[in-house]
Amino acid sequence: MSIRFGVSPIAWVNDDMPELGADTPVETILRDAAEIGFEGVELGGKFPRDPAVLRALLDSYGLALVGGWYSSSLLTRGAADEIAALQPHLALLKALGSDVFVVAETSNAIHGDKGRAMTATPQLDPADWAAFGRGLSEVAAYIEDEGLKFAYHHHLGTVVERKQDLDRFVEATSDKVGLTLDTGHAALGGVDALAVIRDHPGRVRHVHCKDVRGEVHRHQRAGARSFLEGVLAGMFTVPDDGDLDFGAVMKALKAIDYAGWIVVEAEQDPAIADPRVYGQRGLDGLKREARRAGLI
Repeated sequence: MSIRFGVSPIAWVNDDMPELGADTPVETILRDAAEIGFEGVELGGKFPRDPAVLRALLDSYGLALVGGWYSSSLLTRGAADEIAALQPHLALLKALGSDVFVVAETSNAIHGDKGRAMTATPQLDPADWAAFGRGLSEVAAYIEDEGLKFAYHHHLGTVVERKQDLDRFVEATSDKVGLTLDTGHAALGGVDALAVIRDHPGRVRHVHCKDVRGEVHRHQRAGARSFLEGVLAGMFTVPDDGDLDFGAVMKALKAIDYAGWIVVEAEQDPAIADPRVYGQRGLDGLKREARRAGLI
Protein backbone atom coordinates (compact mmCIF):
# COMPACT_ATOMS: atom_id res chain seq x y z
CA MET A 1 0.00 0.00 0.00
CA SER A 2 1.35 3.40 -0.95
CA ILE A 3 0.59 6.67 0.79
CA ARG A 4 -3.07 7.64 0.72
CA PHE A 5 -4.55 10.81 2.19
CA GLY A 6 -7.76 10.74 4.18
CA VAL A 7 -9.69 13.06 6.45
CA SER A 8 -11.57 12.84 9.72
CA PRO A 9 -15.19 14.07 9.69
CA ILE A 10 -14.65 15.63 13.13
CA ALA A 11 -13.93 18.99 11.44
CA TRP A 12 -17.51 19.02 10.13
CA VAL A 13 -19.35 17.27 12.99
CA ASN A 14 -17.72 16.80 16.39
CA ASP A 15 -18.67 13.50 18.03
CA ASP A 16 -17.56 14.71 21.50
CA MET A 17 -19.54 17.97 21.14
CA PRO A 18 -22.50 17.06 18.89
CA GLU A 19 -23.69 20.67 18.94
CA LEU A 20 -20.73 21.52 16.67
CA GLY A 21 -21.91 20.90 13.14
CA ALA A 22 -25.08 19.18 14.30
CA ASP A 23 -27.04 20.29 11.24
CA THR A 24 -24.40 19.16 8.74
CA PRO A 25 -25.57 16.18 6.65
CA VAL A 26 -23.22 13.26 6.05
CA GLU A 27 -23.55 13.97 2.33
CA THR A 28 -22.00 17.41 2.81
CA ILE A 29 -19.00 15.90 4.60
CA LEU A 30 -18.44 13.34 1.86
CA ARG A 31 -18.95 15.78 -0.99
CA ASP A 32 -16.50 18.25 0.52
CA ALA A 33 -13.93 15.53 1.23
CA ALA A 34 -14.10 14.22 -2.32
CA GLU A 35 -13.94 17.66 -3.93
CA ILE A 36 -10.98 18.67 -1.76
CA GLY A 37 -9.13 15.63 -3.08
CA PHE A 38 -9.12 13.13 -0.21
CA GLU A 39 -9.21 9.44 -1.09
CA GLY A 40 -10.93 8.31 2.07
CA VAL A 41 -12.71 9.37 5.22
CA GLU A 42 -12.73 7.98 8.73
CA LEU A 43 -15.96 6.82 10.32
CA GLY A 44 -18.04 9.55 11.95
CA GLY A 45 -20.77 9.35 14.53
CA LYS A 46 -23.47 10.40 12.06
CA PHE A 47 -22.47 7.82 9.46
CA PRO A 48 -24.93 4.96 8.85
CA ARG A 49 -23.86 1.63 10.38
CA ASP A 50 -25.59 -0.58 7.83
CA PRO A 51 -22.70 -1.79 5.62
CA ALA A 52 -24.73 -1.80 2.41
CA VAL A 53 -26.05 1.71 3.02
CA LEU A 54 -22.65 3.10 3.98
CA ARG A 55 -20.91 1.41 1.05
CA ALA A 56 -23.38 2.89 -1.43
CA LEU A 57 -22.99 6.31 0.14
CA LEU A 58 -19.18 6.25 0.06
CA ASP A 59 -19.11 4.80 -3.44
CA SER A 60 -21.28 7.63 -4.71
CA TYR A 61 -18.49 10.04 -3.76
CA GLY A 62 -15.60 7.77 -4.70
CA LEU A 63 -14.32 7.52 -1.13
CA ALA A 64 -12.90 4.66 0.92
CA LEU A 65 -13.64 4.09 4.59
CA VAL A 66 -10.28 4.59 6.24
CA GLY A 67 -11.26 3.15 9.60
CA GLY A 68 -12.84 4.55 12.71
CA TRP A 69 -12.28 5.17 16.41
CA TYR A 70 -13.22 2.39 18.82
CA SER A 71 -13.43 3.11 22.57
CA SER A 72 -12.02 0.25 24.62
CA SER A 73 -12.55 -0.49 28.32
CA LEU A 74 -9.68 -2.86 29.04
CA LEU A 75 -9.10 -1.32 32.45
CA THR A 76 -12.52 -2.53 33.57
CA ARG A 77 -13.02 -5.79 31.63
CA GLY A 78 -10.97 -8.61 30.22
CA ALA A 79 -9.71 -9.07 26.69
CA ALA A 80 -12.32 -11.72 25.88
CA ASP A 81 -15.13 -9.36 26.85
CA GLU A 82 -13.50 -6.57 24.84
CA ILE A 83 -13.26 -8.79 21.78
CA ALA A 84 -16.94 -9.63 22.14
CA ALA A 85 -17.87 -5.96 22.50
CA LEU A 86 -15.95 -4.81 19.42
CA GLN A 87 -17.60 -7.25 17.01
CA PRO A 88 -20.13 -4.82 15.44
CA HIS A 89 -17.41 -2.22 14.82
CA LEU A 90 -15.04 -4.81 13.39
CA ALA A 91 -17.74 -6.27 11.15
CA LEU A 92 -18.51 -2.85 9.70
CA LEU A 93 -14.84 -2.10 8.99
CA LYS A 94 -14.32 -5.48 7.35
CA ALA A 95 -17.45 -5.14 5.24
CA LEU A 96 -16.23 -1.76 3.96
CA GLY A 97 -12.70 -3.00 3.24
CA SER A 98 -10.93 -0.96 5.92
CA ASP A 99 -7.48 -2.19 6.89
CA VAL A 100 -6.93 -0.32 10.16
CA PHE A 101 -8.61 -0.59 13.56
CA VAL A 102 -8.08 2.57 15.64
CA VAL A 103 -8.62 2.14 19.37
CA ALA A 104 -8.13 4.14 22.56
CA GLU A 105 -8.80 3.30 26.20
CA THR A 106 -11.66 5.49 27.38
CA SER A 107 -12.97 3.74 30.51
CA ASN A 108 -11.52 6.53 32.66
CA ALA A 109 -10.78 9.19 30.04
CA ILE A 110 -11.64 12.84 30.65
CA HIS A 111 -11.33 14.37 27.19
CA GLY A 112 -15.09 14.33 26.66
CA ASP A 113 -15.92 15.99 29.98
CA LYS A 114 -16.20 19.78 30.00
CA GLY A 115 -16.09 19.74 33.79
CA ARG A 116 -12.62 18.18 34.05
CA ALA A 117 -9.44 20.19 33.60
CA MET A 118 -6.78 18.94 31.19
CA THR A 119 -4.46 18.63 34.17
CA ALA A 120 -6.73 15.89 35.61
CA THR A 121 -5.71 13.30 33.02
CA PRO A 122 -5.78 9.82 34.59
CA GLN A 123 -2.47 8.02 35.12
CA LEU A 124 -1.90 4.33 35.61
CA ASP A 125 0.01 3.05 38.60
CA PRO A 126 3.22 1.31 37.51
CA ALA A 127 1.80 -2.02 38.67
CA ASP A 128 -1.23 -1.68 36.37
CA TRP A 129 0.67 -1.39 33.10
CA ALA A 130 1.46 -5.09 32.78
CA ALA A 131 -2.18 -6.18 32.88
CA PHE A 132 -3.25 -3.36 30.57
CA GLY A 133 -0.49 -4.29 28.14
CA ARG A 134 -1.47 -7.96 28.17
CA GLY A 135 -5.06 -7.07 27.39
CA LEU A 136 -4.10 -4.79 24.55
CA SER A 137 -1.72 -7.40 23.15
CA GLU A 138 -4.41 -10.08 23.19
CA VAL A 139 -6.95 -7.86 21.46
CA ALA A 140 -4.35 -6.69 18.94
CA ALA A 141 -3.43 -10.28 18.05
CA TYR A 142 -7.11 -11.02 17.46
CA ILE A 143 -7.54 -7.96 15.23
CA GLU A 144 -4.43 -8.88 13.25
CA ASP A 145 -5.77 -12.40 12.74
CA GLU A 146 -8.93 -10.79 11.35
CA GLY A 147 -6.81 -9.00 8.74
CA LEU A 148 -6.63 -5.45 10.12
CA LYS A 149 -3.83 -3.41 11.61
CA PHE A 150 -4.32 -2.58 15.28
CA ALA A 151 -3.44 1.09 15.84
CA TYR A 152 -3.72 2.44 19.38
CA HIS A 153 -4.42 6.18 19.55
CA HIS A 154 -2.48 8.04 22.25
CA HIS A 155 -4.68 10.99 23.22
CA LEU A 156 -4.87 13.91 25.64
CA GLY A 157 -7.08 13.10 28.60
CA THR A 158 -6.37 9.36 28.47
CA VAL A 159 -3.91 7.03 30.16
CA VAL A 160 -1.53 7.23 27.19
CA GLU A 161 -0.92 10.96 26.97
CA ARG A 162 2.64 11.80 28.08
CA LYS A 163 6.05 10.55 27.00
CA GLN A 164 6.37 8.41 30.10
CA ASP A 165 2.95 6.90 29.38
CA LEU A 166 3.96 6.05 25.83
CA ASP A 167 7.26 4.57 27.00
CA ARG A 168 5.44 2.31 29.46
CA PHE A 169 2.85 1.45 26.81
CA VAL A 170 5.55 0.25 24.40
CA GLU A 171 7.30 -1.75 27.14
CA ALA A 172 4.05 -3.42 28.26
CA THR A 173 2.68 -4.43 24.86
CA SER A 174 3.67 -6.84 22.11
CA ASP A 175 4.74 -5.61 18.70
CA LYS A 176 1.29 -6.49 17.40
CA VAL A 177 0.04 -3.38 19.21
CA GLY A 178 0.62 -0.61 16.69
CA LEU A 179 0.12 3.11 17.06
CA THR A 180 -2.00 5.76 15.52
CA LEU A 181 0.66 8.45 15.61
CA ASP A 182 -1.16 11.74 16.15
CA THR A 183 1.11 14.76 15.69
CA GLY A 184 -1.17 17.14 17.57
CA HIS A 185 -1.77 14.97 20.62
CA ALA A 186 1.92 14.12 20.65
CA ALA A 187 3.00 17.77 20.67
CA LEU A 188 0.58 18.86 23.38
CA GLY A 189 1.24 15.74 25.46
CA GLY A 190 4.99 16.27 25.45
CA VAL A 191 5.70 13.40 23.06
CA ASP A 192 8.31 13.82 20.33
CA ALA A 193 6.55 12.43 17.25
CA LEU A 194 9.78 12.31 15.26
CA ALA A 195 11.45 10.23 17.97
CA VAL A 196 8.50 7.83 18.03
CA ILE A 197 8.76 7.34 14.27
CA ARG A 198 12.53 6.88 14.47
CA ASP A 199 12.64 4.64 17.54
CA HIS A 200 9.52 2.54 16.99
CA PRO A 201 9.06 2.31 13.20
CA GLY A 202 7.27 -1.03 13.37
CA ARG A 203 4.64 0.41 15.69
CA VAL A 204 3.57 3.24 13.37
CA ARG A 205 0.54 1.71 11.63
CA HIS A 206 -1.59 4.81 11.05
CA VAL A 207 -0.95 8.57 11.07
CA HIS A 208 -3.15 11.50 12.09
CA CYS A 209 -1.78 14.89 11.10
CA LYS A 210 -3.12 17.81 13.06
CA ASP A 211 -1.35 21.07 13.85
CA VAL A 212 -1.37 22.90 17.16
CA ARG A 213 -1.40 26.41 18.53
CA GLY A 214 0.84 25.88 21.52
CA GLU A 215 0.21 29.24 23.14
CA VAL A 216 -3.54 28.62 23.13
CA HIS A 217 -3.01 25.22 24.73
CA ARG A 218 -0.70 26.62 27.42
CA HIS A 219 -3.18 29.36 28.26
CA GLN A 220 -6.09 26.94 28.47
CA ARG A 221 -4.14 24.44 30.54
CA ALA A 222 -2.90 27.11 32.96
CA GLY A 223 -6.49 28.24 33.40
CA ALA A 224 -7.63 24.73 34.36
CA ARG A 225 -9.74 24.48 31.22
CA SER A 226 -11.01 21.18 29.88
CA PHE A 227 -9.91 19.48 26.69
CA LEU A 228 -13.17 20.46 25.00
CA GLU A 229 -12.74 24.08 26.07
CA GLY A 230 -9.26 23.94 24.57
CA VAL A 231 -10.74 22.68 21.31
CA LEU A 232 -13.24 25.53 21.26
CA ALA A 233 -10.44 28.00 21.97
CA GLY A 234 -8.54 26.76 18.92
CA MET A 235 -5.63 24.75 20.30
CA PHE A 236 -5.84 22.46 17.25
CA THR A 237 -5.82 23.29 13.56
CA VAL A 238 -4.91 21.63 10.28
CA PRO A 239 -1.34 21.14 9.02
CA ASP A 240 0.27 24.28 7.62
CA ASP A 241 -1.68 26.53 10.01
CA GLY A 242 0.08 26.09 13.35
CA ASP A 243 3.37 25.49 15.11
CA LEU A 244 4.47 22.07 13.82
CA ASP A 245 7.00 21.23 11.11
CA PHE A 246 5.28 18.74 8.84
CA GLY A 247 8.24 18.70 6.49
CA ALA A 248 10.17 16.96 9.26
CA VAL A 249 7.28 14.56 9.87
CA MET A 250 7.13 13.58 6.19
CA LYS A 251 10.91 13.07 6.10
CA ALA A 252 10.71 10.85 9.17
CA LEU A 253 7.95 8.76 7.61
CA LYS A 254 9.98 8.47 4.40
CA ALA A 255 12.98 7.26 6.41
CA ILE A 256 10.98 4.27 7.73
CA ASP A 257 9.29 3.60 4.35
CA TYR A 258 5.88 4.23 5.86
CA ALA A 259 3.01 3.06 3.69
CA GLY A 260 -0.62 3.59 4.60
CA TRP A 261 -3.07 6.32 5.40
CA ILE A 262 -2.16 9.84 6.44
CA VAL A 263 -5.27 11.50 7.83
CA VAL A 264 -5.90 15.22 8.20
CA GLU A 265 -7.67 15.74 11.50
CA ALA A 266 -8.37 18.87 13.49
CA GLU A 267 -10.98 19.34 16.17
CA GLN A 268 -12.29 22.85 15.53
CA ASP A 269 -15.57 24.72 15.62
CA PRO A 270 -16.85 24.50 12.02
CA ALA A 271 -18.68 27.81 12.47
CA ILE A 272 -15.28 29.48 12.92
CA ALA A 273 -12.98 27.23 10.88
CA ASP A 274 -14.74 26.32 7.62
CA PRO A 275 -14.02 22.58 7.26
CA ARG A 276 -13.76 22.79 3.50
CA VAL A 277 -11.29 25.70 3.54
CA TYR A 278 -9.18 24.22 6.32
CA GLY A 279 -9.34 20.71 4.89
CA GLN A 280 -7.98 21.97 1.59
CA ARG A 281 -5.20 23.85 3.33
CA GLY A 282 -4.24 20.80 5.36
CA LEU A 283 -4.17 18.45 2.38
CA ASP A 284 -2.27 20.87 0.15
CA GLY A 285 0.32 21.50 2.86
CA LEU A 286 0.87 17.82 3.58
CA LYS A 287 1.17 16.89 -0.08
CA ARG A 288 3.67 19.67 -0.64
CA GLU A 289 5.87 18.44 2.19
CA ALA A 290 5.40 14.79 1.23
CA ARG A 291 6.63 15.53 -2.29
CA ARG A 292 9.64 17.42 -0.95
CA ALA A 293 10.45 14.44 1.27
CA GLY A 294 10.04 11.96 -1.56
CA LEU A 295 7.22 10.20 0.28
CA ILE A 296 4.91 10.57 -2.72
